[in-house]
Amino acid sequence: MTIQIAIASGKGGTGKTTLAANLASVLAKNGQSVQYLDCDVEEPNGHIFLAPAITTTEPVGIPVPVVDGEKCTGCRKCTEICQYHAIAVLKTPLVFAELCHGCGACALVCPAAAIREGNRAIGVVETGWSGQLAFVQGRLNVGEPMAPPLIRAVKKKSLADGVAILDAPPGTSCPVVSTVRDADYVVLVTEPTPFGLNDLRLAVEMIRQLAVPFGVVINRSDAGDGRVRDFCAEQRIPVLLEIPEDRRVAESYSRGQLASNALSEWPAHMLRLWERLLEENA
Repeated sequence: MTIQIAIASGKGGTGKTTLAANLASVLAKNGQSVQYLDCDVEEPNGHIFLAPAITTTEPVGIPVPVVDGEKCTGCRKCTEICQYHAIAVLKTPLVFAELCHGCGACALVCPAAAIREGNRAIGVVETGWSGQLAFVQGRLNVGEPMAPPLIRAVKKKSLADGVAILDAPPGTSCPVVSTVRDADYVVLVTEPTPFGLNDLRLAVEMIRQLAVPFGVVINRSDAGDGRVRDFCAEQRIPVLLEIPEDRRVAESYSRGQLASNALSEWPAHMLRLWERLLEENA
């Protein structure tokens, strides 16, 4: 059985990837069967700190309609069924592949069987190892708007047994929902600033709609004010860990080093967080 822990944030720059990569690394070094999955497929950066040896690269695509113009009768049923305006029938059928969500409805409703499904590449999934830590990341093609199918492909590489740490994209958009919706628990990383609180509220609203249990980690906890803590207390949201401001973390980050390798107290931070996660999932 796999425990999936998604690390998310309402905004970028809160320390989400720092937390996810360090937690995964520390657990692996302590004998856990752990996998780090970088679901931030538009800008994956966990590899910078974990330095994995990539062993496999697999292309990922989505099905798109291919129309046989000789069979097409111009009935426009495909245009009417498509909710994303990815197919149009003028004098000849036109397919806008970048708008297609790959649902296949157009092929199903075509009375002339003039539509078949082709494949359009959107990115790759790479797998490998960083020491004892299993590593997976997705890389979305430049300019490609469809991140969720690639995120789902990354998640399909999850271990059959152990701990999967999912590094989610920042924000509250569709790619984040695709990452966290099947998780056993979500850790929301925030900072004690007005911007941090605003985006935390949005993230909390999203997670509650998905009905996934969650808690909060306050990064740079001594650098702002107490409004994030007050919000968590009012909303009965568990604060799993508070990490104080430390310039050395930023210095290790700038060098592409894991804080848990550079700072002696960080492994204890990560193990304390893991203990809280086990308590919350008991």
